[in-house]
Amino acid sequence: MSDIEIIKTEIEAQIASVQDIKALDDVRVAALGKKGRITELLKTLGGMPVAERIEFGKKINVIKAELEAKIAAKKQELETKLLNEKLKSEVIDVTLPCRPEVQGRIHPVSKVYEELVAIFAEMGFEVAEGPDIEDQFHNFNALNTPPNHPARQMQDTFYINNDVSKEFDLDNAYVVRTQTSSMQIRTMEKKQPPIRIIAPGRTYRSDYDATHTPMFHQIEGLVVDKTTTLAHLKGCLYDVMKAFFEVDELPVRFRPSYFPFTEPSAEMDIGCLKTKNELKIGAGTDWLEILGCGMVHPNVLRACGIDPEEYQGFAFGMGMDRLAMLKYGIPDLRTFFESDVRWLKNYGFTALDFSSMTSGLSNNGGLAR
Repeated sequence: MSDIEIIKTEIEAQIASVQDIKALDDVRVAALGKKGRITELLKTLGGMPVAERIEFGKKINVIKAELEAKIAAKKQELETKLLNEKLKSEVIDVTLPCRPEVQGRIHPVSKVYEELVAIFAEMGFEVAEGPDIEDQFHNFNALNTPPNHPARQMQDTFYINNDVSKEFDLDNAYVVRTQTSSMQIRTMEKKQPPIRIIAPGRTYRSDYDATHTPMFHQIEGLVVDKTTTLAHLKGCLYDVMKAFFEVDELPVRFRPSYFPFTEPSAEMDIGCLKTKNELKIGAGTDWLEILGCGMVHPNVLRACGIDPEEYQGFAFGMGMDRLAMLKYGIPDLRTFFESDVRWLKNYGFTALDFSSMTSGLSNNGGLAR
């Protein structure tokens, strides 16, 4: 074995035997540093004949590259071992009770989600969930929203190019869903009537102020069968709002409106009493818009393969963030997303504040403040 092979074998043995990163770095410096054994061999090249210099130089560079790779692999091994030991020593027993001052809270939007699911489940609705990134067919086209509709403009809607290697193509771009109505389409594509679902989830629009954020939470509902009428829609929503706000009497009214995916369309107002410092839901002299609704447009049913001559239905949609603001007296929507522990401690709920129609929605523990 040549001297250079002996040196390589010795260095490899040193690399294999080290137990910590500092010792490994010492081996690296002794072998490859400015005065290292391999570096000293490279310095002898100048005094060799040309042919021998080329051959010897290639051999040294190959050995140097092999040693550098072994040192890098050993370093990765030692770092992984060190990390695993650290994680093992810092393990937390999650079964231990936490201190009261650091106890977590359920976010008001999560609470409203639970409340609405409890109400609609009692009425026989199923929960439908789907992707946040949608194609334009499910988000717009199938919902009878033509290409020139204002809701599809780029200043209102977040688009994502469907091929990053090409220039942006608006006609074929994906959409960060602007409404959970897309789940109504997906449900009707897969399931034959009768259909009774709610579709809660995150939605996204280009807007930001005290009552609007780029990301918000919406819940939409859909009922399709052979006998559903506008009277069923009104009765359903009246019962839902009365149960949600936990009032015995709730004045409501329906105003004609327009949505491309329903015909006829309406907006639902609920009675309230507004004062300078308070908004009280229930009997009063004022009205508050709460949701949009209507009978499912025949074009929407056709787009999903359902015969509008045989089936009809109703749909509705409302913002869960706005419902949380109204029910729990939260003045600014932007605070929902600021991750302020003080805010959550004030407006949040304890972990045992379950929502159900039998034990109560929000009265079985109340606000955790």
